[in-house]
Amino acid sequence: MGSLSRCLLFVMALLVSETSGATCQLALSQPRVDYGVLRLGQLLDGHAGAQSLGRRTVLLNVVCVDPAPMALRFSGSPAGGLGFRFGGDGAFALGIRHAHVDGRSVDLIAEGAPSVAVNEHLMPGQVLIARAAGVPVAGRRLSAHLEIDPYLPVEAFSVRRETTLEGRVQVEWMPLGVSISPAVPPSQ
Repeated sequence: MGSLSRCLLFVMALLVSETSGATCQLALSQPRVDYGVLRLGQLLDGHAGAQSLGRRTVLLNVVCVDPAPMALRFSGSPAGGLGFRFGGDGAFALGIRHAHVDGRSVDLIAEGAPSVAVNEHLMPGQVLIARAAGVPVAGRRLSAHLEIDPYLPVEAFSVRRETTLEGRVQVEWMPLGVSISPAVPPSQ
């Protein structure tokens, strides 16, 4: 119960801090992804290295009272170039797909990067800005699919008793002061 309470309090604090600082609220369809009890025999796929626990998708929504720039920051413990830390030696890749602002498809471009949409391997500290035709957009609603793909080295399964492994990422809506264009032109 203690671990679950901390996780729920963390998520609630994230939502409260975002709504109190702006008129936008961020929500995840599943703030905690639980893979349950895992045994190495269930996962072996012929690889001697890291074992994937299976990709899961979580829906992300940002809802704003007034149109606002749509940018997201992803924070957590880094796992080298693999993404975010999972347990002691594991990692999880975090990807984002199917982004829409006010129903219109947008690209999520890493801040300071050329105009290439990010789909796989988000990195800790990375900020993504919603853009259409290369221009940052504002809107009332951002929706996207976050894909979580955790990996564990085979050695991680050599434990004497049940062991809990965790990976955490904090997702934040960012109130950016960038020049923006509306997600949907006023004439529509």
